[in-house]
Amino acid sequence: MLEIKEVRTKKEQKVFAEFNTKMYKEIPQAIPKLITDELNIFDPKKNPAYEYCRTKQFLAYRDGKCIGRIAGIINKAANDKWNTRRIRFSRVDFIDDPEVSAALFKAVENWGKEEGLDEIHGPLGFNDMDQEGMLVEGFEEESMFITIYNYPYYIKHMENLGFHGDTDWVEYQVKIPREKNDKLDQLSAAVLRKHRLKLVEPKTRNQIKPYITKIFDLYNIAYENLYGTVKLSYKQIMKYYDEFILLINPNYVKLLIDENEQLVGFGLALPSLNQAVKGNGGKLFPLGWYHLLRAPYTEKRILDLYLIGVLPHMQNKGLTAVLMNSMAASARENGFEYAETGPELENNYQVQALWKHYEARQHKRRRCWIKSIEQKR
Repeated sequence: MLEIKEVRTKKEQKVFAEFNTKMYKEIPQAIPKLITDELNIFDPKKNPAYEYCRTKQFLAYRDGKCIGRIAGIINKAANDKWNTRRIRFSRVDFIDDPEVSAALFKAVENWGKEEGLDEIHGPLGFNDMDQEGMLVEGFEEESMFITIYNYPYYIKHMENLGFHGDTDWVEYQVKIPREKNDKLDQLSAAVLRKHRLKLVEPKTRNQIKPYITKIFDLYNIAYENLYGTVKLSYKQIMKYYDEFILLINPNYVKLLIDENEQLVGFGLALPSLNQAVKGNGGKLFPLGWYHLLRAPYTEKRILDLYLIGVLPHMQNKGLTAVLMNSMAASARENGFEYAETGPELENNYQVQALWKHYEARQHKRRRCWIKSIEQKR
């Protein structure tokens, strides 16, 4: 008999946090999530997003065995900003059984209906820095530490449940050029001269620290109109500051400063954490922290491109190309083979235009699904 239980105890929280890692432990393309992070993100005392979010988590059991999970997030800030009445679903995983997926989504939909909401969409997290987008293409490709991996059968379940795609993100694998590109170097120099900008390439973490909050302030501005985004609060910025500063390798932080020493653009990449996290199965203890903190300096093959942002009035002026060219130069000098982009909105043509200068392939696609809560199945 199938049973859906709302998560209420610490034991159930742990089951919820570990379910994805256990479900995909035999899948080489799946990258485990840090169990500690998954516990903390649903802890109102540790996640500042609870200032504007409410959540419920559900587990599916049959014969005493957990066979699925899902979280519902009511993001008041997003609904107010985008003038919607939606509930988000997040951290959804289930065995290939229509009864299980239907029951999990029904639990979230019922909560949304009780709160007077009329649509459900996702997978989305608390904000744009969180996990988002269900994988629909590229199942044979290795995932990233910051992205979701899921089985191909999820697509059929979503369609059978009445969901349709609301937006797609695409991801690229970009080969790091073995030789410098004189044309791009000249273009970068010309852009910097024309707009009187300075490229700052920090050498130490201490040189980065004064810019971290500025980077996230700029992020709030540059990403404001992208799908589903909400403004990061000061408390959230400081949370990400604490998380990022320990993992940053200064070689892959690039900043653009104007004549008044104001930040107008940034690029942030990190040597892949995949192998470090895989080796620890998502656990930080006893040696997880050691491997994780070493990874930004020991990984020499894959560079993960996390964030790139430019102030709106400076966009479409070549600044992103300058940042990427500098990033590629650092990666080349350190022997990296290729870079992995994070999810980019399919219609974010400005960012995707960067890849025409490189040998790149679009190898993954992920989707945000949506449906009316009132829709009959």
